[in-house]
Amino acid sequence: MTRRVLFAYNPESDEARSAAVRVRSLVEEHGHLAGEVHSLETDDAPELDGTDLIVVLGGDGTLLSQARRFADRDVPLLGVNLGRLGFMAEFDLETVEQLAPELFGDGPIETHSLGMLRAEVFTAGNDSARFSGLALNEAAINAGFPFRMIELGMRIDSTPGPIIAGDGLLVSTPTGSTAYNVSAGGPIVAPGVEALTITPIAVHTLSFRPIVVPGASVIEIEARRVNTDAPVGGTTLVLDGQVQTPLRLGDRIRISGNARRARFVRNPEVGFWETVIQKLHWAAQPRMRGG
Repeated sequence: MTRRVLFAYNPESDEARSAAVRVRSLVEEHGHLAGEVHSLETDDAPELDGTDLIVVLGGDGTLLSQARRFADRDVPLLGVNLGRLGFMAEFDLETVEQLAPELFGDGPIETHSLGMLRAEVFTAGNDSARFSGLALNEAAINAGFPFRMIELGMRIDSTPGPIIAGDGLLVSTPTGSTAYNVSAGGPIVAPGVEALTITPIAVHTLSFRPIVVPGASVIEIEARRVNTDAPVGGTTLVLDGQVQTPLRLGDRIRISGNARRARFVRNPEVGFWETVIQKLHWAAQPRMRGG
């Protein structure tokens, strides 16, 4: 049987609307169009009765938001890159056109699953989380306005760790290791490695280096000194650079692996290390200016 395909894209974007026309015709030719949803309206995920595939048109940010949106539905996502980098969205429009009979018809498709994080925030003295959210890339604690140094206490699997003084902290999945984490000086972690990376942001010491812990670890962070006297902003927990919640003195943040994993359709023509080299210019030699 042909696949039932749901579209997620931003109809307010001229580029996304144009791409949707092209991909919609391919779906209707080779499969069945199950429906369309606005990619910016992520509060509620629609019912996916019988849906076999979700096509996401946009950049990596759009794909991140839809991965969180549909995390509990166990339906694979196919990312079609319309952005600049396209690190996570493995397909472009030309590739989708070439592979349309297999992708939307009854041909075999290869999928892979990526681990996600769950981040919870507890007010001091309270065992009920006041905030809970998912992240595919990372959970970031940022100092925020007025940008004074903050202090965070850390425990890994109930074992006390260091006090971190600086601009914040990142806990990243292997998927997120090539995002904010690598910009902050953290390591690139290959897909399939069950691990979490803990990377300080502008830490006020030379001896704290990023560390990699098992993916089943539970990381607890205590807000010991934060910026809370700002009219806006202040110290904030940010998930995937998109979902934010303010932090207050004494808050506990618990970060662990999520039971559900995000599933994506794999582009057979694209490999992880190829993408790292081509998109991030890994270990590229400096270019010499001509004389």
